Amino acid sequence: MGLIKAAVGAVGSTLHDQWKEYIKCEDLGQDVLMRRVSTPNGVISKDSAIQVSPGQVAVIFQNGQILDATAEAGIYTFDQSTMPSFFAGQFGAVFKEMWTRFTFNGATNKEQAVFYINAKEIMDNKFGTPAPIPFQDWSHPIPNQMTNTITPLRVEVKCFGKYTFKISDPALFMSKVAGTADEYRKDALTEQMRSEVIGAFQNVLNELGTEKHKTPVLELPSRTDEIKATMDAKVFDQPIRERGISLVTFVVESVTLDEESEKKIDNYELSSNRFMQQGTLTGAYAEAVKDAANNSAGALNGFMGVGMMNMASGGMIGGAATNAFNNQATAGAATQANGTGAFCSNCGNPTNGGNFCTNCGNKLK
Repeated sequence: MGLIKAAVGAVGSTLHDQWKEYIKCEDLGQDVLMRRVSTPNGVISKDSAIQVSPGQVAVIFQNGQILDATAEAGIYTFDQSTMPSFFAGQFGAVFKEMWTRFTFNGATNKEQAVFYINAKEIMDNKFGTPAPIPFQDWSHPIPNQMTNTITPLRVEVKCFGKYTFKISDPALFMSKVAGTADEYRKDALTEQMRSEVIGAFQNVLNELGTEKHKTPVLELPSRTDEIKATMDAKVFDQPIRERGISLVTFVVESVTLDEESEKKIDNYELSSNRFMQQGTLTGAYAEAVKDAANNSAGALNGFMGVGMMNMASGGMIGGAATNAFNNQATAGAATQANGTGAFCSNCGNPTNGGNFCTNCGNKLK
């Protein structure tokens, strides 16, 4: 019960006339994943021809059990007296396992058919997150001064893209999905797959948002290879694989933030700009304090101007610089009051530059 590959050019020769039936399947395109083809009486006679086109897998069944299979394009003669040939190409091991498990065991023939499985890469399958997905965005780190660590900004994202898939294990696909239906179309599967793809993608986002990867949220569309590699390494698409299907490519086309996340990032950027301005103002503020303290002719006026500068900055200069202002202001005021800034060591009264304290008579010089 095997397939014998016909000689090249046999279709155009007199050998073609000797075949009892000629079984073939038109191109399955991108919408049909499996199609059943048989003869009018449901029996594939000895010396019938079976054509397998590129991108097709042909599995010959008899009463739901495999007789032979091939994924190699060509024309084959069906001979029930031979053992399965398994001209299998990439599916050799799969077909041999199928035959071992599902051999007909010599029972009476009742119905035979060829199930043609689409082996091409199925393109243009869209996905999109129906609700925003949480993501830890390390491109906007938040410092924690208490623990001297940083944490990522938590945002919510919506992602849209495409993926491609192919049937990688015909046995699993038939047993778990298509069965022995006359035709199984992609649209019977895509809704379920889309949900599972989104679930797998959400697991990838959780992984890329860890401290190990620190992927910036807006760079996700450019991380296609990393996303697919992470999905494969962690086997996040396990439910899909268990149906004999594998994801081939996975592309994120766009990433959008929800309104609340956009506000978070806008506030983050605004705060960052303020901190940068604060650093510049603090330096200028310190210089102003120093100049005012050294200006014995107008220290109080100078310090008044510095205070106005702090008010104009919205108070961004901070507590450390304000303390410096207060200390310098006290010393400056004393300097302006007595000319030298000196005090009597005995009573603490300003000396006014004399040799003796005018309050207690203590010798100063």
